[in-house]
Amino acid sequence: MPAEARKIQLTGGSTYTVSLPKQWAREMRLRPGETVFLEQVRDTLVLRRKGEERKEPSVKVLHVERKEPREHLLRKLVGAYVTGFQFIDLRFPSGEAASTRAIAREFSRMVIGAEVVEETSGRVLIQDLANPMELSPDKCLRRMYMTVRSMAEDSITALKEKDPKLAEDVPPRDQDVDRLYWMVAKQYHLAVTDSSYMVAYNLRGKLHHFRTVAKLLERIGDHAEKIALAVINLGGEGQEEAFIGQVEEVVTRALVILEKAFTALMADDMAMANDALDGWEALQKRVGDLSRKVSGATGPRLVPLATIVDSVSRIGGYGSDVAEVAINSVISRED
Repeated sequence: MPAEARKIQLTGGSTYTVSLPKQWAREMRLRPGETVFLEQVRDTLVLRRKGEERKEPSVKVLHVERKEPREHLLRKLVGAYVTGFQFIDLRFPSGEAASTRAIAREFSRMVIGAEVVEETSGRVLIQDLANPMELSPDKCLRRMYMTVRSMAEDSITALKEKDPKLAEDVPPRDQDVDRLYWMVAKQYHLAVTDSSYMVAYNLRGKLHHFRTVAKLLERIGDHAEKIALAVINLGGEGQEEAFIGQVEEVVTRALVILEKAFTALMADDMAMANDALDGWEALQKRVGDLSRKVSGATGPRLVPLATIVDSVSRIGGYGSDVAEVAINSVISRED
């Protein structure tokens, strides 16, 4: 239902009253005399029906299997975090204590706000202490964008300056991108399951698109990391200046596409989103030229150079995907 304006009335000299939209009241099956609840969420008042009071803190109990692979348990922990459980109660059999505790501590470093708050001989309790209202989805997205952009720029600078040390500084930042992505995923799930979060974020028509773009930015971070690792594998070995110049040009074009696409998403600018997509068509030709040049390389240089070209292409491609999401976001909210 679209937003409706209501005037606040003063009744009896001491009570403020406001009428409810008839359509909403009918949809909610409200009758005169029923109780509703008002809750303040940041600078917004949320109206709830009777029986929709805040629930007790949610707990997810996870039973660890014997010799359960680390990756499997981490996936379950991330799933519980993203779906909004405030407590994750890990139960494990004897003999699995050391490995489970190590994985629990690793998980707490992987996401925002998770802390191990209790340990026993057969149990680890993790609490999500982060308030998803304090770091809004748009702020998460902006931080992700700035981080992946700097990762890509530093990776290419490391290639140009033959500086493996600078390249080594890139992979740790990908962990920050992942943490922000999981926070956006959690915020999206909370908004879908609890309308008060959607109201408080004031992003009714955009949160789904933000969730999609967060995943695309996370992928861009992965490819910036791949470029950095390829530079490290080259070990500072000199490359042809012409080749490095071409790579730098293509990366610059890819990042321009990403910048235009991300700006278009935030500003609801369809013209800029189309401009970004037009740039992707031109970039593909440049990438094709680079790929043909790399195909002539031999020896240990072939794989890292091919990785660099492929990842640069992926960054531009994901940037164009962001532009498409920006267009969809504008179209979905047009009257």
